[in-house]
Amino acid sequence: MRCFIAFEIPEEAKQAFAQAQSQLDINNGKLKLTKDFHLTLKFLGEIDENKAEELKSKLNEIKFNPFETSLTDIGFFPDENYIRVIWIGLNDRENKIKDLQKQIDEKLNEIGFKEDKRFHPHITLARVKFTKDKENLLKNLKQIKFNKKPFKVNEFKLKKSTLTQEGPLYEDMAVFKA
Repeated sequence: MRCFIAFEIPEEAKQAFAQAQSQLDINNGKLKLTKDFHLTLKFLGEIDENKAEELKSKLNEIKFNPFETSLTDIGFFPDENYIRVIWIGLNDRENKIKDLQKQIDEKLNEIGFKEDKRFHPHITLARVKFTKDKENLLKNLKQIKFNKKPFKVNEFKLKKSTLTQEGPLYEDMAVFKA
């Protein structure tokens, strides 16, 4: 089964993502809008049932305090010359998100998962297949406005992802509270 570790975005923040998505120029190429908003702390790939149980045990060892974050600005990967992912960043001035991600990395490294070398707290708005006018897309991204209201993070989840024609389906396998 295909799995990852993430924290969910509360409903009020999801509204800000929908607000931002509604302002994307979808006629300027082929964009696939994200339907489920979460911050992926670690992508695990394919694992079996035994490994999932071992993961749950390790993730239960993680201790963290609830923290607050907020949405920041729109960005993209890998760079403005080749835009493939459009995202909204999360405020991590106090490194609470990075600290949680690092704890997850360290615990899972103990059972054979490689550490992520580059982690940037963001939530995907859309995947870009191609653009007709890159300059117009960049201009559009700079003009998008959305609510940056703060929200609390007090849990993360081990999630299963099943790929379908309509997009991925997510299922919670375990919840880990602060």
